[in-house]
Amino acid sequence: MTSNASPSGAPRSLFQKVWDAHRVRELPSGQTQLLIGTHLIHEVTSPQAFAMLRELGLPVRFPARTFATVDHIIPTDDQSRPLADDLAEAMMSELERNCRDYGIQFFGPETGAQGIVHVIGPELGLTQPGMTIACGDSHTSTHGAFGAIAFGIGTSQVRDVLASQCIAIAPLKVRRIEVTGKLAPGVYAKDVILAIIRRLGVNGGVGHAYEYAGPVIDAMSMEERMTVCNMSIEGGARCGYVNPDRTTVEYLRGRRYTPDDAGFEAKAKAWLALASDPGTVYDDVVRIDGSKIEPSITWGIHPGHNLGVSESIPTPNGVPDDERAGVEEALEYMDFAAGASIEGTPIDVAFIGSCTNGRISDLREAAKVAKTGHVKAGVRALVVPGSMAVREQAEKEGLHEIFRAAGFEWREPGCSMCLAMNPDKLKGREVCASSSNRNFKGRQGSPSGRTLLMSPAMVAAAAIAGKVVDVRKLS
Repeated sequence: MTSNASPSGAPRSLFQKVWDAHRVRELPSGQTQLLIGTHLIHEVTSPQAFAMLRELGLPVRFPARTFATVDHIIPTDDQSRPLADDLAEAMMSELERNCRDYGIQFFGPETGAQGIVHVIGPELGLTQPGMTIACGDSHTSTHGAFGAIAFGIGTSQVRDVLASQCIAIAPLKVRRIEVTGKLAPGVYAKDVILAIIRRLGVNGGVGHAYEYAGPVIDAMSMEERMTVCNMSIEGGARCGYVNPDRTTVEYLRGRRYTPDDAGFEAKAKAWLALASDPGTVYDDVVRIDGSKIEPSITWGIHPGHNLGVSESIPTPNGVPDDERAGVEEALEYMDFAAGASIEGTPIDVAFIGSCTNGRISDLREAAKVAKTGHVKAGVRALVVPGSMAVREQAEKEGLHEIFRAAGFEWREPGCSMCLAMNPDKLKGREVCASSSNRNFKGRQGSPSGRTLLMSPAMVAAAAIAGKVVDVRKLS
Protein backbone atom coordinates (compact mmCIF):
# COMPACT_ATOMS: atom_id res chain seq x y z
CA MET A 1 0.00 0.00 0.00
CA THR A 2 1.39 3.39 -0.94
CA SER A 3 1.22 6.43 1.32
CA ASN A 4 -1.28 9.22 0.78
CA ALA A 5 1.20 11.66 -0.65
CA SER A 6 3.49 11.33 -3.64
CA PRO A 7 7.27 11.33 -3.10
CA SER A 8 7.21 15.07 -3.77
CA GLY A 9 4.54 15.53 -1.12
CA ALA A 10 1.92 16.69 -3.65
CA PRO A 11 -1.68 15.59 -2.98
CA ARG A 12 -2.88 12.73 -5.17
CA SER A 13 -6.20 11.44 -6.42
CA LEU A 14 -7.37 7.94 -5.61
CA PHE A 15 -6.76 7.08 -9.25
CA GLN A 16 -3.11 8.09 -8.98
CA LYS A 17 -2.65 6.15 -5.72
CA VAL A 18 -4.13 2.94 -7.08
CA TRP A 19 -2.33 3.29 -10.42
CA ASP A 20 1.03 3.84 -8.71
CA ALA A 21 0.49 0.87 -6.39
CA HIS A 22 -0.11 -1.45 -9.35
CA ARG A 23 2.43 -0.06 -11.83
CA VAL A 24 4.97 -2.70 -12.84
CA ARG A 25 6.94 -0.59 -15.31
CA GLU A 26 6.66 1.94 -18.08
CA LEU A 27 6.72 0.38 -21.55
CA PRO A 28 8.57 1.80 -24.59
CA SER A 29 5.16 2.55 -26.10
CA GLY A 30 4.43 5.00 -23.29
CA GLN A 31 1.89 2.63 -21.81
CA THR A 32 2.01 1.28 -18.29
CA GLN A 33 2.34 -2.41 -17.52
CA LEU A 34 -0.35 -2.55 -14.85
CA LEU A 35 -0.91 -5.42 -12.43
CA ILE A 36 -4.55 -6.52 -12.27
CA GLY A 37 -5.55 -7.51 -8.74
CA THR A 38 -8.82 -9.23 -9.58
CA HIS A 39 -9.88 -10.68 -12.93
CA LEU A 40 -13.54 -11.43 -13.64
CA ILE A 41 -14.57 -13.58 -16.59
CA HIS A 42 -17.77 -14.84 -18.19
CA GLU A 43 -18.72 -17.11 -21.03
CA VAL A 44 -18.62 -14.66 -23.96
CA THR A 45 -15.13 -13.14 -24.10
CA SER A 46 -13.12 -15.88 -22.36
CA PRO A 47 -13.28 -18.96 -24.68
CA GLN A 48 -10.98 -17.45 -27.32
CA ALA A 49 -8.57 -16.27 -24.63
CA PHE A 50 -8.30 -19.75 -23.13
CA ALA A 51 -7.86 -21.22 -26.62
CA MET A 52 -4.89 -18.89 -27.14
CA LEU A 53 -3.37 -20.03 -23.84
CA ARG A 54 -3.67 -23.65 -24.89
CA GLU A 55 -2.13 -22.91 -28.27
CA LEU A 56 0.82 -21.22 -26.57
CA GLY A 57 1.11 -23.87 -23.89
CA LEU A 58 0.74 -21.29 -21.12
CA PRO A 59 -0.83 -21.74 -17.67
CA VAL A 60 -3.07 -19.23 -15.91
CA ARG A 61 -0.50 -17.28 -13.90
CA PHE A 62 -2.60 -16.63 -10.77
CA PRO A 63 -5.81 -18.69 -10.97
CA ALA A 64 -6.83 -17.65 -7.44
CA ARG A 65 -7.19 -14.07 -8.70
CA THR A 66 -9.67 -15.01 -11.45
CA PHE A 67 -13.40 -15.61 -10.86
CA ALA A 68 -16.01 -16.70 -13.38
CA THR A 69 -19.76 -16.66 -13.82
CA VAL A 70 -22.28 -17.11 -16.62
CA ASP A 71 -24.62 -14.24 -17.44
CA HIS A 72 -24.88 -13.10 -21.07
CA ILE A 73 -26.18 -16.26 -22.75
CA ILE A 74 -28.03 -17.96 -19.92
CA PRO A 75 -31.83 -17.99 -20.35
CA THR A 76 -33.94 -16.37 -17.67
CA ASP A 77 -37.02 -18.60 -18.02
CA ASP A 78 -35.59 -22.12 -17.85
CA GLN A 79 -31.97 -22.69 -16.82
CA SER A 80 -32.13 -26.49 -16.68
CA ARG A 81 -29.31 -28.33 -18.46
CA PRO A 82 -28.67 -28.87 -21.22
CA LEU A 83 -29.71 -25.35 -22.18
CA ALA A 84 -32.30 -25.25 -24.95
CA ASP A 85 -30.02 -23.24 -27.23
CA ASP A 86 -27.17 -25.41 -28.51
CA LEU A 87 -24.72 -22.50 -28.82
CA ALA A 88 -25.50 -21.31 -25.29
CA GLU A 89 -24.99 -24.83 -23.94
CA ALA A 90 -21.68 -25.09 -25.80
CA MET A 91 -20.46 -21.77 -24.35
CA MET A 92 -21.56 -22.78 -20.86
CA SER A 93 -19.80 -26.13 -21.16
CA GLU A 94 -16.63 -24.49 -22.46
CA LEU A 95 -16.51 -22.07 -19.52
CA GLU A 96 -17.01 -24.96 -17.11
CA ARG A 97 -14.20 -26.91 -18.79
CA ASN A 98 -11.79 -23.96 -18.74
CA CYS A 99 -12.45 -23.21 -15.09
CA ARG A 100 -12.01 -26.88 -14.20
CA ASP A 101 -8.80 -27.29 -16.21
CA TYR A 102 -7.17 -24.12 -14.89
CA GLY A 103 -8.40 -24.19 -11.29
CA ILE A 104 -10.62 -21.10 -11.50
CA GLN A 105 -13.56 -20.49 -9.16
CA PHE A 106 -16.78 -20.68 -11.20
CA PHE A 107 -20.02 -19.30 -9.80
CA GLY A 108 -22.46 -21.35 -11.83
CA PRO A 109 -26.18 -21.79 -11.11
CA GLU A 110 -25.51 -24.86 -8.97
CA THR A 111 -23.48 -22.73 -6.51
CA GLY A 112 -26.37 -20.42 -5.66
CA ALA A 113 -24.10 -17.44 -6.41
CA GLN A 114 -24.58 -17.11 -10.17
CA GLY A 115 -25.52 -13.76 -11.62
CA ILE A 116 -24.38 -10.85 -13.73
CA VAL A 117 -20.64 -10.48 -13.23
CA HIS A 118 -20.89 -6.84 -12.12
CA VAL A 119 -23.58 -7.71 -9.58
CA ILE A 120 -21.99 -10.76 -7.96
CA GLY A 121 -18.48 -9.22 -7.69
CA PRO A 122 -19.60 -6.58 -5.18
CA GLU A 123 -22.14 -8.75 -3.34
CA LEU A 124 -19.49 -11.44 -2.73
CA GLY A 125 -16.96 -8.87 -1.55
CA LEU A 126 -14.61 -9.62 -4.44
CA THR A 127 -14.71 -5.90 -5.25
CA GLN A 128 -12.81 -3.83 -2.70
CA PRO A 129 -11.27 -0.33 -2.53
CA GLY A 130 -7.79 0.11 -3.94
CA MET A 131 -8.02 -2.81 -6.34
CA THR A 132 -7.38 -2.91 -10.03
CA ILE A 133 -10.12 -5.00 -11.63
CA ALA A 134 -10.47 -6.15 -15.23
CA CYS A 135 -13.14 -8.06 -17.10
CA GLY A 136 -13.89 -8.72 -20.74
CA ASP A 137 -16.99 -6.57 -20.51
CA SER A 138 -17.33 -2.84 -21.09
CA HIS A 139 -19.33 -2.17 -17.94
CA THR A 140 -16.56 -3.25 -15.59
CA SER A 141 -16.43 0.41 -14.56
CA THR A 142 -19.28 -0.55 -12.18
CA HIS A 143 -16.73 -1.71 -9.60
CA GLY A 144 -15.29 1.78 -9.35
CA ALA A 145 -18.13 2.59 -6.96
CA PHE A 146 -15.94 1.02 -4.26
CA GLY A 147 -12.86 3.09 -4.96
CA ALA A 148 -11.40 0.49 -7.31
CA ILE A 149 -9.94 1.23 -10.73
CA ALA A 150 -11.85 -1.12 -13.00
CA PHE A 151 -11.50 -1.55 -16.76
CA GLY A 152 -13.35 -3.38 -19.45
CA ILE A 153 -10.84 -5.21 -21.68
CA GLY A 154 -10.86 -7.04 -25.01
CA THR A 155 -10.34 -10.76 -25.57
CA SER A 156 -6.61 -10.45 -26.30
CA GLN A 157 -6.21 -8.59 -23.00
CA VAL A 158 -8.22 -11.31 -21.23
CA ARG A 159 -5.54 -13.66 -22.54
CA ASP A 160 -2.80 -11.34 -21.27
CA VAL A 161 -4.30 -11.16 -17.77
CA LEU A 162 -4.77 -14.92 -17.61
CA ALA A 163 -1.17 -15.46 -18.69
CA SER A 164 0.59 -12.65 -16.83
CA GLN A 165 -1.94 -10.90 -14.51
CA CYS A 166 -1.06 -7.65 -16.30
CA ILE A 167 -2.28 -5.43 -19.08
CA ALA A 168 -0.64 -2.67 -21.09
CA ILE A 169 -2.64 0.53 -20.78
CA ALA A 170 -2.06 4.22 -21.36
CA PRO A 171 -2.17 6.56 -18.36
CA LEU A 172 -5.41 8.52 -18.00
CA LYS A 173 -6.37 12.05 -17.11
CA VAL A 174 -8.73 12.47 -14.16
CA ARG A 175 -11.89 14.54 -14.33
CA ARG A 176 -13.75 15.22 -11.09
CA ILE A 177 -17.52 15.45 -11.51
CA GLU A 178 -19.24 17.06 -8.55
CA VAL A 179 -23.02 16.65 -8.32
CA THR A 180 -24.26 19.31 -5.93
CA GLY A 181 -27.54 19.97 -4.14
CA LYS A 182 -30.09 17.26 -3.41
CA LEU A 183 -32.11 15.03 -5.72
CA ALA A 184 -35.85 15.57 -5.85
CA PRO A 185 -38.22 12.66 -5.06
CA GLY A 186 -38.63 10.38 -8.08
CA VAL A 187 -35.11 11.15 -9.34
CA TYR A 188 -32.60 8.30 -9.15
CA ALA A 189 -28.97 7.45 -9.80
CA LYS A 190 -29.87 6.49 -13.37
CA ASP A 191 -31.12 10.01 -13.96
CA VAL A 192 -27.89 11.43 -12.54
CA ILE A 193 -25.61 9.50 -14.88
CA LEU A 194 -27.83 10.23 -17.87
CA ALA A 195 -27.64 13.94 -17.00
CA ILE A 196 -23.84 13.71 -16.79
CA ILE A 197 -23.59 11.98 -20.17
CA ARG A 198 -25.94 14.52 -21.72
CA ARG A 199 -23.81 17.37 -20.37
CA LEU A 200 -20.38 15.97 -21.31
CA GLY A 201 -21.28 13.85 -24.34
CA VAL A 202 -20.73 10.21 -25.24
CA ASN A 203 -17.12 10.97 -26.17
CA GLY A 204 -16.46 13.55 -23.47
CA GLY A 205 -14.60 11.13 -21.23
CA VAL A 206 -12.21 9.68 -23.80
CA GLY A 207 -8.78 9.35 -22.20
CA HIS A 208 -10.18 10.07 -18.74
CA ALA A 209 -11.06 8.45 -15.47
CA TYR A 210 -14.14 10.05 -13.91
CA GLU A 211 -14.12 10.74 -10.17
CA TYR A 212 -17.72 11.18 -9.01
CA ALA A 213 -18.15 13.38 -5.94
CA GLY A 214 -20.31 16.02 -4.29
CA PRO A 215 -23.27 15.90 -1.89
CA VAL A 216 -25.51 13.88 -4.21
CA ILE A 217 -22.92 11.14 -4.69
CA ASP A 218 -22.01 11.18 -0.98
CA ALA A 219 -25.66 10.59 -0.07
CA MET A 220 -26.04 7.61 -2.43
CA SER A 221 -26.09 3.99 -1.35
CA MET A 222 -23.45 1.67 -2.79
CA GLU A 223 -25.96 0.27 -5.25
CA GLU A 224 -26.76 3.75 -6.51
CA ARG A 225 -23.05 4.53 -6.88
CA MET A 226 -22.68 1.32 -8.88
CA THR A 227 -25.36 2.53 -11.28
CA VAL A 228 -23.49 5.80 -11.83
CA CYS A 229 -20.09 4.16 -12.30
CA ASN A 230 -21.59 1.44 -14.52
CA MET A 231 -22.38 3.92 -17.29
CA SER A 232 -19.05 5.77 -17.19
CA ILE A 233 -18.12 3.95 -20.37
CA GLU A 234 -21.25 5.36 -22.06
CA GLY A 235 -19.73 8.79 -21.55
CA GLY A 236 -16.46 7.69 -23.15
CA ALA A 237 -14.52 7.39 -19.87
CA ARG A 238 -12.17 4.42 -19.43
CA CYS A 239 -13.32 4.04 -15.83
CA GLY A 240 -15.24 5.87 -13.12
CA TYR A 241 -14.95 5.74 -9.37
CA VAL A 242 -16.18 7.09 -6.04
CA ASN A 243 -13.89 7.65 -3.08
CA PRO A 244 -14.46 5.05 -0.33
CA ASP A 245 -16.25 6.21 2.80
CA ARG A 246 -18.19 4.69 5.70
CA THR A 247 -20.98 3.72 3.29
CA THR A 248 -18.43 1.64 1.38
CA VAL A 249 -17.07 0.07 4.53
CA GLU A 250 -20.46 -0.95 5.90
CA TYR A 251 -21.54 -2.46 2.59
CA LEU A 252 -18.44 -4.68 2.57
CA ARG A 253 -18.67 -5.78 6.19
CA GLY A 254 -19.38 -9.52 6.45
CA ARG A 255 -19.11 -10.30 2.74
CA ARG A 256 -17.78 -13.69 1.66
CA TYR A 257 -14.41 -12.43 0.41
CA THR A 258 -13.79 -9.57 2.85
CA PRO A 259 -11.64 -10.01 5.98
CA ASP A 260 -13.20 -11.44 9.12
CA ASP A 261 -13.94 -9.29 12.16
CA ALA A 262 -10.38 -9.44 13.47
CA GLY A 263 -8.89 -7.90 10.35
CA PHE A 264 -11.80 -5.92 8.98
CA GLU A 265 -11.30 -2.64 10.88
CA ALA A 266 -7.63 -2.46 9.94
CA LYS A 267 -8.59 -3.09 6.32
CA ALA A 268 -11.31 -0.45 6.52
CA LYS A 269 -8.82 2.11 7.81
CA ALA A 270 -6.56 1.43 4.84
CA TRP A 271 -9.51 1.67 2.44
CA LEU A 272 -10.56 5.06 3.76
CA ALA A 273 -7.01 6.38 3.42
CA LEU A 274 -7.18 5.77 -0.33
CA ALA A 275 -9.60 8.67 -0.88
CA SER A 276 -8.30 11.54 -2.98
CA ASP A 277 -6.27 13.96 -0.91
CA PRO A 278 -7.55 17.44 -0.09
CA GLY A 279 -5.95 19.86 -2.53
CA THR A 280 -5.63 17.32 -5.34
CA VAL A 281 -5.27 19.06 -8.68
CA TYR A 282 -7.46 17.45 -11.34
CA ASP A 283 -7.16 17.70 -15.10
CA ASP A 284 -10.72 19.02 -15.14
CA VAL A 285 -13.57 19.71 -12.72
CA VAL A 286 -17.24 19.74 -13.72
CA ARG A 287 -20.12 20.70 -11.45
CA ILE A 288 -23.74 19.71 -12.02
CA ASP A 289 -26.68 20.90 -9.93
CA GLY A 290 -28.44 17.73 -8.84
CA SER A 291 -31.54 19.62 -7.71
CA LYS A 292 -32.29 20.46 -11.35
CA ILE A 293 -32.18 16.87 -12.60
CA GLU A 294 -35.52 15.29 -13.40
CA PRO A 295 -36.49 11.76 -14.47
CA SER A 296 -34.68 11.18 -17.74
CA ILE A 297 -35.37 9.10 -20.84
CA THR A 298 -33.31 8.43 -23.94
CA TRP A 299 -35.05 9.30 -27.19
CA GLY A 300 -32.35 8.38 -29.73
CA ILE A 301 -29.65 5.83 -30.52
CA HIS A 302 -27.00 6.43 -27.87
CA PRO A 303 -27.20 7.30 -24.16
CA GLY A 304 -26.32 10.94 -24.81
CA HIS A 305 -29.61 11.27 -26.66
CA ASN A 306 -31.58 11.83 -23.46
CA LEU A 307 -33.82 14.46 -21.96
CA GLY A 308 -35.95 15.16 -18.95
CA VAL A 309 -39.46 13.76 -18.94
CA SER A 310 -40.94 17.25 -19.21
CA GLU A 311 -38.86 18.13 -22.27
CA SER A 312 -39.46 17.74 -25.98
CA ILE A 313 -37.45 15.73 -28.49
CA PRO A 314 -34.89 18.04 -30.10
CA THR A 315 -35.06 19.37 -33.62
CA PRO A 316 -32.08 19.12 -35.99
CA ASN A 317 -31.99 22.90 -36.29
CA GLY A 318 -31.88 23.29 -32.52
CA VAL A 319 -28.56 21.48 -31.95
CA PRO A 320 -24.95 22.39 -32.82
CA ASP A 321 -23.87 21.72 -36.41
CA ASP A 322 -21.67 18.77 -35.43
CA GLU A 323 -24.63 17.03 -33.78
CA ARG A 324 -27.22 17.63 -36.49
CA ALA A 325 -26.56 14.54 -38.61
CA GLY A 326 -26.73 12.31 -35.52
CA VAL A 327 -30.05 13.82 -34.46
CA GLU A 328 -31.48 13.37 -37.95
CA GLU A 329 -30.34 9.73 -38.01
CA ALA A 330 -31.83 9.09 -34.58
CA LEU A 331 -35.18 10.67 -35.43
CA GLU A 332 -35.42 8.58 -38.59
CA TYR A 333 -34.52 5.32 -36.84
CA MET A 334 -36.78 5.91 -33.85
CA ASP A 335 -39.57 7.28 -36.04
CA PHE A 336 -40.04 10.17 -33.63
CA ALA A 337 -41.21 13.65 -34.54
CA ALA A 338 -38.82 16.49 -33.81
CA GLY A 339 -40.26 18.77 -31.15
CA ALA A 340 -42.71 16.17 -29.83
CA SER A 341 -43.04 15.48 -26.13
CA ILE A 342 -41.25 12.35 -24.92
CA GLU A 343 -43.98 11.86 -22.31
CA GLY A 344 -46.81 9.85 -23.79
CA THR A 345 -44.60 7.78 -26.12
CA PRO A 346 -46.26 4.34 -26.38
CA ILE A 347 -44.22 1.25 -25.43
CA ASP A 348 -44.55 -2.44 -26.26
CA VAL A 349 -42.07 -3.96 -23.79
CA ALA A 350 -40.80 -3.08 -20.32
CA PHE A 351 -37.53 -4.51 -19.02
CA ILE A 352 -36.27 -4.15 -15.44
CA GLY A 353 -32.83 -5.65 -14.88
CA SER A 354 -29.19 -5.53 -16.10
CA CYS A 355 -25.86 -4.78 -14.43
CA THR A 356 -27.00 -1.15 -14.29
CA ASN A 357 -30.28 -1.59 -12.46
CA GLY A 358 -30.86 -5.22 -11.48
CA ARG A 359 -30.02 -4.98 -7.77
CA ILE A 360 -32.36 -5.32 -4.81
CA SER A 361 -32.80 -1.57 -4.29
CA ASP A 362 -33.79 -1.21 -7.97
CA LEU A 363 -36.41 -3.92 -7.61
CA ARG A 364 -37.76 -2.36 -4.42
CA GLU A 365 -38.30 0.99 -6.14
CA ALA A 366 -39.94 -0.64 -9.15
CA ALA A 367 -42.20 -2.73 -6.88
CA LYS A 368 -43.46 0.43 -5.17
CA VAL A 369 -44.71 1.58 -8.56
CA ALA A 370 -46.00 -1.87 -9.55
CA LYS A 371 -48.31 -1.77 -6.51
CA THR A 372 -50.20 1.14 -8.06
CA GLY A 373 -51.69 -0.74 -10.99
CA HIS A 374 -51.44 -3.49 -13.58
CA VAL A 375 -49.34 -3.84 -16.72
CA LYS A 376 -51.21 -2.36 -19.65
CA ALA A 377 -52.83 -4.86 -22.00
CA GLY A 378 -50.51 -5.55 -24.91
CA VAL A 379 -47.33 -4.69 -23.00
CA ARG A 380 -44.81 -7.46 -22.25
CA ALA A 381 -43.06 -6.75 -18.93
CA LEU A 382 -40.05 -8.60 -17.49
CA VAL A 383 -38.31 -8.30 -14.13
CA VAL A 384 -34.91 -10.02 -14.12
CA PRO A 385 -32.88 -10.03 -10.88
CA GLY A 386 -29.17 -9.38 -11.29
CA SER A 387 -28.13 -12.44 -9.30
CA MET A 388 -29.40 -15.45 -7.42
CA ALA A 389 -28.80 -13.57 -4.17
CA VAL A 390 -30.89 -10.64 -5.40
CA ARG A 391 -33.66 -13.01 -6.46
CA GLU A 392 -33.61 -14.76 -3.10
CA GLN A 393 -33.76 -11.47 -1.19
CA ALA A 394 -36.55 -10.14 -3.38
CA GLU A 395 -38.60 -13.27 -2.84
CA LYS A 396 -37.95 -13.09 0.90
CA GLU A 397 -39.46 -9.59 0.82
CA GLY A 398 -42.38 -10.68 -1.36
CA LEU A 399 -41.41 -8.45 -4.27
CA HIS A 400 -41.95 -11.26 -6.77
CA GLU A 401 -45.55 -11.53 -5.64
CA ILE A 402 -46.06 -7.80 -6.15
CA PHE A 403 -44.65 -7.97 -9.66
CA ARG A 404 -46.62 -11.05 -10.65
CA ALA A 405 -49.86 -9.61 -9.28
CA ALA A 406 -49.25 -6.52 -11.40
CA GLY A 407 -48.71 -8.58 -14.56
CA PHE A 408 -44.90 -8.64 -14.76
CA GLU A 409 -42.97 -11.82 -15.55
CA TRP A 410 -40.59 -12.81 -12.73
CA ARG A 411 -37.43 -14.36 -14.13
CA GLU A 412 -34.17 -16.13 -13.22
CA PRO A 413 -30.92 -14.08 -13.04
CA GLY A 414 -29.04 -13.08 -16.18
CA CYS A 415 -28.27 -10.25 -18.57
CA SER A 416 -31.56 -10.94 -20.35
CA MET A 417 -32.86 -8.23 -22.66
CA CYS A 418 -30.02 -5.80 -21.98
CA LEU A 419 -28.17 -7.16 -25.01
CA ALA A 420 -30.33 -10.15 -26.01
CA MET A 421 -27.61 -12.82 -26.38
CA ASN A 422 -30.31 -15.15 -25.05
CA PRO A 423 -34.01 -15.76 -25.78
CA ASP A 424 -35.14 -12.40 -24.31
CA LYS A 425 -35.33 -10.18 -27.40
CA LEU A 426 -37.38 -7.42 -28.96
CA LYS A 427 -39.40 -8.29 -32.04
CA GLY A 428 -39.59 -6.07 -35.09
CA ARG A 429 -40.11 -2.38 -34.35
CA GLU A 430 -41.11 -2.84 -30.72
CA VAL A 431 -40.37 0.03 -28.34
CA CYS A 432 -38.88 -1.02 -25.02
CA ALA A 433 -38.76 0.97 -21.79
CA SER A 434 -35.52 -0.41 -20.34
CA SER A 435 -33.49 0.02 -17.17
CA SER A 436 -30.35 -1.16 -18.99
CA ASN A 437 -27.41 0.89 -20.25
CA ARG A 438 -27.41 1.04 -24.04
CA ASN A 439 -29.95 2.11 -26.61
CA PHE A 440 -27.89 1.38 -29.72
CA LYS A 441 -29.57 0.20 -32.91
CA GLY A 442 -30.39 -3.49 -32.56
CA ARG A 443 -29.04 -3.67 -29.01
CA GLN A 444 -32.01 -5.60 -27.63
CA GLY A 445 -32.13 -8.32 -30.25
CA SER A 446 -34.13 -6.86 -33.11
CA PRO A 447 -32.31 -4.97 -35.91
CA SER A 448 -35.14 -2.45 -35.91
CA GLY A 449 -36.10 -2.52 -32.21
CA ARG A 450 -36.14 0.74 -30.26
CA THR A 451 -34.92 1.29 -26.72
CA LEU A 452 -35.80 4.03 -24.22
CA LEU A 453 -33.44 3.99 -21.24
CA MET A 454 -34.81 5.13 -17.87
CA SER A 455 -34.79 4.26 -14.17
CA PRO A 456 -36.49 1.06 -12.92
CA ALA A 457 -39.27 3.11 -11.33
CA MET A 458 -39.89 4.88 -14.64
CA VAL A 459 -39.93 1.53 -16.46
CA ALA A 460 -42.52 0.17 -14.05
CA ALA A 461 -44.64 3.30 -14.51
CA ALA A 462 -44.41 2.99 -18.30
CA ALA A 463 -45.42 -0.68 -18.12
CA ILE A 464 -48.57 0.20 -16.21
CA ALA A 465 -49.48 3.21 -18.34
CA GLY A 466 -48.45 1.59 -21.63
CA LYS A 467 -46.50 4.74 -22.41
CA VAL A 468 -43.79 7.00 -21.01
CA VAL A 469 -45.10 8.81 -17.94
CA ASP A 470 -43.58 10.90 -15.17
CA VAL A 471 -43.24 8.58 -12.18
CA ARG A 472 -43.56 11.58 -9.88
CA LYS A 473 -47.18 11.97 -10.91
CA LEU A 474 -48.03 8.55 -9.47
CA SER A 475 -47.30 9.60 -5.88
